Amino acid sequence: MKVLVAVKRVVDYNVKIRIKADKSGVDTANLKMSMNPFDEIAVEEAIRWKEQGKANEVIVLSIGPQSAQDTLRTALAMGADRAILVKTDDEVQPLAVAKLIKAVAKTEAPDVILLGKQAIDDDSNQTGQMLAALLGWPQGTFVSSATPDENHRITVIREIDGGLETLSLVCPCVLTTDLRLNEPRYASLPNIMKAKKKPLDVTTPADLGVDTTPRLTLLKVEEPPTRKAGMIVGSVSELVEKLKNEAKVL
Repeated sequence: MKVLVAVKRVVDYNVKIRIKADKSGVDTANLKMSMNPFDEIAVEEAIRWKEQGKANEVIVLSIGPQSAQDTLRTALAMGADRAILVKTDDEVQPLAVAKLIKAVAKTEAPDVILLGKQAIDDDSNQTGQMLAALLGWPQGTFVSSATPDENHRITVIREIDGGLETLSLVCPCVLTTDLRLNEPRYASLPNIMKAKKKPLDVTTPADLGVDTTPRLTLLKVEEPPTRKAGMIVGSVSELVEKLKNEAKVL
């Protein structure tokens, strides 16, 4: 089984972001960047399948600037076999990302495409669903458990509003990973050194024949309103009075 994993380079989740002065977006200058945490879980799952003998090749794919190679090298150090960078300095929105992954999938012919359920920078939660629709493949989203079998099927447990849903998907299929799927490993120093010698191919949207022109226009980015200080009340009756007359929630 061949597994293609899509990963995105984002601002590290430990970093406090800043809004640009003109409110046109997030200021990423001099900020630490890393792999999207949900995508890291997807990479880990693919590597575990390979270690269990259920997958024979793990390919990681990223779409972004030249610096996205660092993210791909991290995935290679974790245990992926090779990497593909679709190099572009332009903004690439979810639909364009899905089209680019589809174009790569046509060449690579993977049995499974894994990606995080969403990226922590835009929280769109759209790429996996769009990709499955474009390919016409079955999909499992918000996956918290995935078990491939010898019949070319994958049993997945996905988290839904009412609890858990179990699906049996025929490969090829698209899976988007949730936080509870696994705990990603740390890359060891020897593996980081080995990753430098693993193949990393570079292509462009033009080479793949995909138009990445944005369909959406970002109007403004703002900080959330400052939370007001709370107050201490002396009794339940005072609390009810304030909720009713001041907060007007009762």
